[in-house]
Amino acid sequence: MDDRFNTFAGWALFAGIVGLGLSAISGTYFSADKPHRPDTLGYEIEGVVEEGGGGESAVPLATLLAEADPAKGQALFAKCASCHTADAGGANGIGPNVHGVMGETIGTGHGGFAFSDALKSHGGKWTFENMDAWLKSPKAFAPGTKMTFAGMGKPEERAAMIVYLNSLGSNLPLPPPPAADAPAADGAAGTATEAAPAVDAAPAAGATAAAAPAN
Repeated sequence: MDDRFNTFAGWALFAGIVGLGLSAISGTYFSADKPHRPDTLGYEIEGVVEEGGGGESAVPLATLLAEADPAKGQALFAKCASCHTADAGGANGIGPNVHGVMGETIGTGHGGFAFSDALKSHGGKWTFENMDAWLKSPKAFAPGTKMTFAGMGKPEERAAMIVYLNSLGSNLPLPPPPAADAPAADGAAGTATEAAPAVDAAPAAGATAAAAPAN
């Protein structure tokens, strides 16, 4: 009786082990081809700012404009040529002709282009700051605009585009870059002040030497 019980218990244990092993193997097999959720969803689109921050430069716009290359801006504008023309007197396309746009009143242009109410009601002129904000995110600058361009995320590229646009008949003077920080100059002045007593000490030594013959 005991032998029969031990045999039955042994087979039951063996069957349980085999079942557990088959379960693990089948689970691994059937999940092998299933897609796994990536650690980071989506993918980065070059030149587009991530919502909520990022993409900004600590360098002032005036400095970026002073260092910008109009030729680079012209190369970047090639992506815009499907909608905009840039030659003087050029026809409007899907978007307005941009010759002489810098300094113009926002939402006016020329040639009778039908600007959106969002731009026509914005007010102001196409200053360097306004154009930078527009190129960064048209929808944020003028909510409701018909412009479908997502925006340029890199400040250096926006600056290059702006100086190129400015060269197209506007030629507005660029804003001067901010002056360099003064601590270095202050430090130099402090060094000169500390060195001054050494110069004053020389005559004292000479006076002592001159007084010696009187003895």
